[in-house]
Amino acid sequence: MVSDLALVAYVLSRSATNRLRSRFWNDDRGEGVISTAIAVLIVAFLGAAMYVIFTQILTSSGSKASQQVNDIGGAP
Repeated sequence: MVSDLALVAYVLSRSATNRLRSRFWNDDRGEGVISTAIAVLIVAFLGAAMYVIFTQILTSSGSKASQQVNDIGGAP
């Protein structure tokens, strides 16, 4: 009877200790928010880089096309 009571007390104390330890020392509640913020920043930087590259390509292509049209239809 005493050993059963000791076992119950041991199990209850260990579960309470583990519950407190997980509540205060292993808190991972902000991990998803931080990971999402990092992913959003990476996608934003990629989008900005793609916009700059696309704009440069279109500007370069437009000026080359304009040059070719002027060369073909220009005065002799």
